[in-house]
Amino acid sequence: MVNRPLLALAVRIVIALGTRTFFQPDEFFQSLEVAHHAVFGYGQLTWEWCAESPIRSIVYPGWNVPVYWALKTLRLDHTNALVWGPKLLHGLVAAGTDIWLIRLTRKVVGERYTDAAFYLSLLSFFHGLSLSRSISNSAETSLTTIALSYFPWNSHHSSWRNELRTALLYAAVACAIRPTNAIIWIYMFTWLLWRLRKQTHDILFVLTNAILTGGAVLSAVVILDTKYYGKLTFTPLNFLLTNASPVSLFYGTSPWHYYLTQALPLLCFTSIYWVGKGAYSAMGPTSTPPLRAVLGLVVWTLSVYSLAGHKEWRFIHPLLPLMHILAAKALVDDSGGSKARQTRGFSFRPSHLVLLLSLPLLAYVMLFHGHPQIDVMHYLRSRPVEQSLSIGFLMPCHSTPWQAYLHRSDLARDGDGSLWALGCEPPLQGQDAAGYKDQTDVFYEDPVKYLETHFPHHVNPNFPPSPLPRSRPGVAADATYPWRHEWPQSLVFFGALLEENGVRDLLIQLGYKEVWHVGSLWEEDSRRRGGVHVWQHDSVAL
Repeated sequence: MVNRPLLALAVRIVIALGTRTFFQPDEFFQSLEVAHHAVFGYGQLTWEWCAESPIRSIVYPGWNVPVYWALKTLRLDHTNALVWGPKLLHGLVAAGTDIWLIRLTRKVVGERYTDAAFYLSLLSFFHGLSLSRSISNSAETSLTTIALSYFPWNSHHSSWRNELRTALLYAAVACAIRPTNAIIWIYMFTWLLWRLRKQTHDILFVLTNAILTGGAVLSAVVILDTKYYGKLTFTPLNFLLTNASPVSLFYGTSPWHYYLTQALPLLCFTSIYWVGKGAYSAMGPTSTPPLRAVLGLVVWTLSVYSLAGHKEWRFIHPLLPLMHILAAKALVDDSGGSKARQTRGFSFRPSHLVLLLSLPLLAYVMLFHGHPQIDVMHYLRSRPVEQSLSIGFLMPCHSTPWQAYLHRSDLARDGDGSLWALGCEPPLQGQDAAGYKDQTDVFYEDPVKYLETHFPHHVNPNFPPSPLPRSRPGVAADATYPWRHEWPQSLVFFGALLEENGVRDLLIQLGYKEVWHVGSLWEEDSRRRGGVHVWQHDSVAL
């Protein structure tokens, strides 16, 4: 028999270590970069960390702090372990989703469905894309799955009280990482209290433990954040207030049906048919209260999230394990697994081969899609100091990792002056989000005009630091912001920029030439097409 926990660990760690592509800026700027800054003293903190009322807690990035501290202590931070260490950690965390999904499936629908749910999880395209990355939603998914696996789905079980305490702890930590995770637990504890409505003593037990556990974790969050920021800070409230404000709309809006028509098909992908069939079965007369609760939780959470203007696929990632349970129910029942003579597994059918279609696509997003943004940081890190006196990134903001991959303290001595990228500060002072343009918007509106307006007419061969190359984090910046650049020794940009009228000619006239380039296969954002290029001033000896 296959040891499923060991298999899950192996798969998630291999995916974590093998992934060499860029998916979301948050996997670097809301986790690794913050931890790197905390341990090594340099790195780029975004507005979420620098605003007057910070909205991010150090709790999740803090998971990486021991890794970086150990590498620094052992003097391994200038090796590839700087990248591999956090990857290994997040691969281990990701495996928790697969491992505890077995326990959760057993409690909701029974032992015979555990294999199907487990392998659906391992074959999941979205899990492969996101679960092993350093994204808070991925850790939230693992913690939520673990918490639900200990949740008292059957309150008649003798150990349900002890399991409830465990569930509360994991749920509280998940909410500490992503305050919106509370949406899941509002439903689950309402469901539990309704089932216990005639048992006053049990209701008091649930409420008392929820208050004590939640209060303890919340106090720990406030203490950690206050110590990190150096002032009394209540990040969960700041997070919720900011995301409920127009600031969130700056990052895009989607129609109310986004999660139904776009996110769910992507998350479920090859298992979408069985998820739908399992959901239909959960509404049938032969369904059980736990299975109906799973479906209700999915519907409730999707409904609440659909009310928000800003939507992203990863926001509903914690629901995917539940949908794998629904799919497993349909898969096993279709293959005769619901018969009493069967205790585990399902009969494989040719139609199930469609589940394997996720593997080639997963290989593509792991190895190819967005890999130039990662490759360029390894290239820049490997260059000698004399060839990297200053570097400027003319890209949409946060298009590459930063010091968590580059790890060049020599480029951080003068703040942002010698290592800079275009900023994208949101309208934090109440500006109209619809008409607001950040630094990236202003640059791409007319790149040549920006270069001629905010840069000197000639290159200073000493490559001095830029006085004000990007918007200050936490300060809204529109077209009137006084950005001031010096020409850097090296420029990094996407190939699409060279197609803009006049850009190539201007750079050649100033004395820049290409020294490195990696192409890309496909990119949905037109500004990020053409691979990544590094151009260097010809005064530098190669």
